[in-house]
This record gives sequence, structure tokens and C-alpha cells, in this order.
Amino acid sequence: MVKTITIRDEVYQKLLAVKKKNESFSKLFERLAENRDPIETLLKLRAQVEFTEKEKMLSELRSLRAERRR
Repeated sequence: MVKTITIRDEVYQKLLAVKKKNESFSKLFERLAENRDPIETLLKLRAQVEFTEKEKMLSELRSLRAERRR
């Protein structure tokens, strides 16, 4: 089954930067979805995507980690 999604132009450009040369967008999304560890995902995207609210995102990740440890 094929699904259509809508993304902003800036998101599309970021995905293009992460996508491998001969990789389809479906394969890219599959690869990203298979990685369940958000920190690992961020490390893979490092230097390929610019995060506009980096400190906020890191704070949220730290909070989630702290909740898991409880």
C-alpha cells in the first residue's frame, strides 16, 4: 500500500542530506524507524541536519532518560 505524506520544504532538504545516494525515501524512513534509540539517531544525523532548538531537545531527552531510570 502506498501512502502520501506532506512535509515542509526545509524538512525535505534535511531528509535529502541524510538519504543515501541510491536509497529511496521509503528505505530512508525504514532505516530511521528501525533505530529505536533517539540518541543513536541523533548521532547518525550529526553534521547532516541542523537542529534549531538543540538545547530544548537535549533537555527533553535528559528528562525522558531520568524518567526511565525511576
